[in-house]
Amino acid sequence: MVKFDLTESVVSWSSEEIIVPYLSPVDNKWHRYFPDFFVILETKEGKKGVMIEVKPEKQTKPPTKKTKVTKAYLNEVMTWGVNEAKWKAAKDVCSHKGWEFRILTEKELNIK
Repeated sequence: MVKFDLTESVVSWSSEEIIVPYLSPVDNKWHRYFPDFFVILETKEGKKGVMIEVKPEKQTKPPTKKTKVTKAYLNEVMTWGVNEAKWKAAKDVCSHKGWEFRILTEKELNIK
């Protein structure tokens, strides 16, 4: 968040203020997703909205199929399914509004 404040091209930013409805594959019900950040950037082409989600890299990829189905594996599958549904909904909103959707992990944030 300090990075947003210190970056000249950031016009404004907010945290968890945008609501994105999504259909959960776990219970087949509608839920509300609050992306971590929304940033307005000043670019050469003008102002640009960017919706940002911060996640551990492990949660940004489908789980590796296991031979033994454990509770932990089922949890990974459900987490992936919900994340995928959230991100699809967020991309749809961004596409409709002319914004960009980004997922940042520890790699992009230089966290070890």
